[in-house]
Amino acid sequence: MAIRKADGTRVVDWQRVGVRTAPPLPVAAPLRTLLPDGLRRGSTVSVSGSVSLLLALLGAASADGAWCALVGFPRISAEAAREYGIDLTRLAIVPASELPANGWTTAVGALLDAVDIVTARLPSGRGQPAPADLRRLAARARSKDAVLMPFTGSTTGWPSADVRLTASGGSWVGIGAGTGRLRARRIEVAAGGKGPAARPRAATLWLPADGGGVSAPVEWCVTRSVVRNTAPVSG
Repeated sequence: MAIRKADGTRVVDWQRVGVRTAPPLPVAAPLRTLLPDGLRRGSTVSVSGSVSLLLALLGAASADGAWCALVGFPRISAEAAREYGIDLTRLAIVPASELPANGWTTAVGALLDAVDIVTARLPSGRGQPAPADLRRLAARARSKDAVLMPFTGSTTGWPSADVRLTASGGSWVGIGAGTGRLRARRIEVAAGGKGPAARPRAATLWLPADGGGVSAPVEWCVTRSVVRNTAPVSG
């Protein structure tokens, strides 16, 4: 339904009221199976199981000019961040060691006002934010057209997130019979959520790929022994 002028031109289209027009932020091609429309501005995308997956999600958006922030993580290698395409000149970092007591919510909220993507590791113990604080942060992300990306240790992710990405498994390749080095890791990533993301998706990825970054799986062309790990991916 639409409201039109006498000449037939459209004034208000009720189907478009409240629909965001800001384009989504891009993701690397191997991640489009999980996020075919990229990172939708105003959304909350939870990640669990792999810090490497978190960095891979930032890479294409950062290279495209987006500002990103990491809150509450232990020290993360600048070299690893660059391998995933992150521009370090547009990356703000608030390490866990520098967060004031009960300051996680304040830091995340302030950054949502200023940058495009805020990735935040949920604190544990007494510093864990209340459910009401999490709802307010999600609302602030919507109002600022930012992307809130909480990282959790739970395989269920952040229950109220628009999109939930969970990495599991993990098979390293590159080590021969007592020689060689770890070259790449093959992991499984499952996606779910609500609304447009309600339909489950899954992808197998090299993360990190041989040479760094993320890639879709291809046959490993040289016979290597494989180191298997069935626990959730932590790196």
